[in-house]
Amino acid sequence: MKTAHSTHLTPHIAVIGSGYWGKNLVRNFHQLNSLKVICDKNEIVLDNFKQQYPDVETCLALNDVLKRDDIQGLVIATPAETHYTLAREALLSGKHVYVEKPLVLDEREGEEIIAIAEEKKLVLMVGHLLQYHPVFIRLKTLAHSGELGRINYIYSNRLNLGKIRREENILWSFAPHDISMILALAGEDPEQVYATGGNYLHRRIADVTTTHMAFPSGLRAHIFVSWLHPFKEQKLVVVGDKKMAVFDDTQPWEDKLLLYPHQINWKDNAPVPVKGEPERLNIPEAEPLRHECEHFLLCVTSGQRPVTDGNEGLRVLRILNEAQRSLDKDGQGFSKPIQSSAPARVQAVAGKYFVHETAVVDDKCEVGEGTKIWHFSHVLSNSRIGRNCNIGQNVVIGPDVTIGSKCKIQNNVSVYKGVTLEDGVFCGPSMVFTNIYNPRAEIPKMDQVRHTLVKKGATLGANCTVVCGNTIGRYAFIGAGAVVNKNVPDHALVVGNPARKIGWMCECGERLTDDLDCLGCGARYIICEQGLKKSSSQE
Repeated sequence: MKTAHSTHLTPHIAVIGSGYWGKNLVRNFHQLNSLKVICDKNEIVLDNFKQQYPDVETCLALNDVLKRDDIQGLVIATPAETHYTLAREALLSGKHVYVEKPLVLDEREGEEIIAIAEEKKLVLMVGHLLQYHPVFIRLKTLAHSGELGRINYIYSNRLNLGKIRREENILWSFAPHDISMILALAGEDPEQVYATGGNYLHRRIADVTTTHMAFPSGLRAHIFVSWLHPFKEQKLVVVGDKKMAVFDDTQPWEDKLLLYPHQINWKDNAPVPVKGEPERLNIPEAEPLRHECEHFLLCVTSGQRPVTDGNEGLRVLRILNEAQRSLDKDGQGFSKPIQSSAPARVQAVAGKYFVHETAVVDDKCEVGEGTKIWHFSHVLSNSRIGRNCNIGQNVVIGPDVTIGSKCKIQNNVSVYKGVTLEDGVFCGPSMVFTNIYNPRAEIPKMDQVRHTLVKKGATLGANCTVVCGNTIGRYAFIGAGAVVNKNVPDHALVVGNPARKIGWMCECGERLTDDLDCLGCGARYIICEQGLKKSSSQE
């Protein structure tokens, strides 16, 4: 997605809702010199803000903000039931939107505002705060780099004797952050979700819940949340077959992330645990919320897609809804993959996509508007294809595969279970994905599926092979016939067997100069942790 660029070096922001959490957003955006207006229905609250921030304007009505041309972005920190209406109005008025979690409450409403943001080329970002925590960012890097090994189990405890809410239960209040982190670590969506809980203070509002998730790769996860706990605990534990990691946000900064090189050895055909000393990592200290606010401003000015964009928010919402439905049925599990309102949504778009008469689309699949599926191709059950994709001849997709919008998959490609394509991915003719690292015909190994993620805008050349368990970065370019056996950075150009980086590529598909300039479109890039990113100086 490319966003409309602001005419200001620092965008002007309005914060809508300045109560329990909104006041923290007000503080951070003011410190970043971008806060222009605070909008709230409470005049007393606004009067207090006028004294605290005399350089910031205040107003009572959303329309007073929407009609202003000098406001580029809206930050919505109001009750969840208002998110859809406010975000929709803001996007339709041409404003970039940051909305606190959850994105919305209804999946179809989420899909609608995502589509509006895409159509108008505007940023839509969800406030999943812990994705911007420096400690979690390091943990995610460790997980994706393979340092933890194969991740087998993740669990999260978010407990407190704290603010008890009546507008939402504990699942919707506490769990979205943990779901967001687990999805980021897993790199795939769960195929089963179920939840149990207890209502103690109010017969209709859960105070304690546990949510369980099972993933196609064999990964399992659970989330325990409660606001009736004797002490505060915010702990995420990641169990890999090489190392175990503990992210404990209640600890001092130097102890927030500990790595345990525990191992399981086998002696006399029995497992024997071998414990190791914890390893502390040197992570620069910073406020996560400030990082999150800075990220929103960067996305508005640079055109970058947020880490927690609308699609990520929708994935979290779908799991929350599945968990809530399970709660409502006293913990009855859901064995179907997470998907949006199917089959109703599939029926809603019927006739708006094309399937050749020789192609087959199984039940429980989603196909987005404008997509074309050509001769002798087969989309297997529980797969999702976004809008305006072109699926060539003799292509197999699925089962349980997710493909973003505007992807192009050329002839004779199989996108197996475990592979995820983000928006705008190009798969050249006869290129190959794998999903089992060491397959045997006589030994079932689908419980060993390794996830492959191809990020937005990447190009996979004809006849190349992507070995499972790796990530292809945003706008990376894999040369024809290359064999990829490790992660590829954003914008990297790789060729050969095994694939090696020989240069960098622009979003527009042209090779960059040694100075990281594009002679085709004039874009300029800088080195970053993920590979390359556009230079903010272009604004």
